This record gives sequence, structure tokens and C-alpha cells, in this order.
Amino acid sequence: MPGWRFRRRAGGLELDEAVPEQDLPVWLDPAGKPVSCLDKIKVLNENLEEIRELAQEALEDAVLMGCDEAQFRQVLRDFVASLENPYAKT
Repeated sequence: MPGWRFRRRAGGLELDEAVPEQDLPVWLDPAGKPVSCLDKIKVLNENLEEIRELAQEALEDAVLMGCDEAQFRQVLRDFVASLENPYAKT
């Protein structure tokens, strides 16, 4: 089914709309050139989609449990900012 993908869920598969291609970034190497390996691009896009799904579900949970949406979004921003690159050259 073009434009659709399936997600694994406890209890089976769930039909889900795919992330529109225009919402996916052009992945760049450290020199600023586009990554050309299709396998790498596929993995990066799949990782991004998984993170987006998990973050969306976490936001919905937070709001349903009475948390402030703005605070939750800030916590996510801070969380991403705190990620460390284990391959960084020091």
C-alpha cells in the first residue's frame, strides 16, 4: 500500500500513515554534502520515524496524565541536547 506502513504493536500490526517524504531531511555528511548511500538513508529515515512515533505517544501520555505540554516539549528538547556523540574527535 503506497503511502502506508505497518507498525508492530503488542497484539499485532497496526496500519499507520507513512511520514510524508517532504518531512524527511536531506541527510548531510560532516562536509555538508548529501549522503548518497541509499541503505544509510533508509536506516536514518526509519530511525527518525521510530523516534517521532515514540515522542508522539509520550506527548499524548503526558497530556492525558495532566502534564503541561510546553514543559514536556522542553524536556524533549533538553533530552536531545544532552545526547553525546561517542565518535566525536576530542
